[in-house]
Amino acid sequence: MALRTAPAPDVASRGSQPQPLEASYELAKRGLDLLVSGTSLVLLLPLMLVIAVAIPLESRGPIIYSQERVGMNRRRRAPRSMNGDERRTGPAYGKTFRIYKFRSMVSDAERGTGAVWATSRDPRITRLGRLLRRTHLDELPQLINVLRGEMSVVGPRPERPEIFEHLAPQIPGYADRCSVLPGITGLAQVAHCYDSSLQTAARKVQYDLYYIRFANVLLDIKIMAATMFVMVRAEGSERRMARQSVTLLDHGETSRTGFATPPAAAGPPRPDPRESTAP
Repeated sequence: MALRTAPAPDVASRGSQPQPLEASYELAKRGLDLLVSGTSLVLLLPLMLVIAVAIPLESRGPIIYSQERVGMNRRRRAPRSMNGDERRTGPAYGKTFRIYKFRSMVSDAERGTGAVWATSRDPRITRLGRLLRRTHLDELPQLINVLRGEMSVVGPRPERPEIFEHLAPQIPGYADRCSVLPGITGLAQVAHCYDSSLQTAARKVQYDLYYIRFANVLLDIKIMAATMFVMVRAEGSERRMARQSVTLLDHGETSRTGFATPPAAAGPPRPDPRESTAP
């Protein structure tokens, strides 16, 4: 299946803030989230049990990996920074929550390195973990986060507080991603790849802001369908970037919107000195 698109508009460089979602769409989106997450948990329970048994057979450590992420900003004023030190005058950051994933790396993978991005051939990723990440099955426990209202099925991917605070001052519009619930999948995920550098994060922000601007139930359903296609193909992020064939059918104000090469947000980003690795 192809999701057909035209170049994602350079939303961040326009200087406009994302508008609040319509109440009717928020209600419909929440209903869709409950339906999809509840049904998926029931139907995928046998597969999740198999994964839960297989993980400890390959490597020691917990089956479920829990990590703090930045969620939706439900406040209407600039909050304190995430370390609680001082009030920000810039964009509002979201409330943190704990995300759940099937463990795909060796236990204590970030010991001695802290919060860092994962590389394509990261030695910390287990053999089973590589399969789980390629098919995105490691994300299945996040259906619990959706039921709890901390996430949506579709939305910008939530980032860790340490990396969020590192990226927000450098990428225009990055904090605006917190204007909606973070998602298990999203436009940036089916059209691009895992974050691995400041450059890839900046490009994915354009997809996220584009989604926030044109969000509707039909678009959510199409992104879910595209996600299933990616999972069935077990297509890694590197192949997906090289292929660049993700397209999005006409929705709302746009007809063809190509996500393969979105314009950079307000100039080329500086190299990220921390780019290397993360779960």
